[in-house]
Amino acid sequence: MSSSPPLIEVDHVTKQVSDSTGTLTILHDIHFALPARESVAIVGASGSGKSTLLSIIAGLDVPTSGTVRLAGKDLFKLNEDDRAAVRAKRLGFVFQSFQLLANLNAVENVMLPLELLGKRDARATAEEMLQRVGLGERLTHYPKVLSGGEQQRVALARAFVVKPAVLLADEPTGSLDFATGERVMELMFDMNREAGTTLVLVTHDRGIAERCKRQIRIEAGKVAVE
Repeated sequence: MSSSPPLIEVDHVTKQVSDSTGTLTILHDIHFALPARESVAIVGASGSGKSTLLSIIAGLDVPTSGTVRLAGKDLFKLNEDDRAAVRAKRLGFVFQSFQLLANLNAVENVMLPLELLGKRDARATAEEMLQRVGLGERLTHYPKVLSGGEQQRVALARAFVVKPAVLLADEPTGSLDFATGERVMELMFDMNREAGTTLVLVTHDRGIAERCKRQIRIEAGKVAVE
């Protein structure tokens, strides 16, 4: 591992939820650090806590104990608005379900995070990024007329357009056929290398996981193998 300071520190994170039947521990004392430019796959069976861990790394979910530091900044000492500001500036997201806004066309979906950051050249930058992912002819198309692979490439362009320090991807090929998924992942790893982005990827796909520099296996809410 690099001797440089970690970009992401997951510091003894535990997540519990309670209901009328008692308390369920989803994650138990998860602890690891990732340097800049790392690519890591978080793997494990369904229900093992992978997606919950990704949400906590993003500051979208709050741990019961422990914390996450991003570039030395403790996410859970920030209020929700400040965490949202950190996400907008430093994090990109790619989800299995694409999460595109149906009422916006491709270029408008990619422009959105730039506009939220107050970037003046949002349209030109978004168009350039869509060209980069091979969708230069689909700028004004709405999600409903795009294929699954095209929608995921729009989502990838939206994630990378802000040049995030960290890209978080939750089963990004889960809704795609094998060939389309391979093309999307090739594009993701290419852009990861070019931008120097730290990639944190939740996946069931062993082939995708093995392409990452590192794997962290979660079993029953605990780190089993690093």
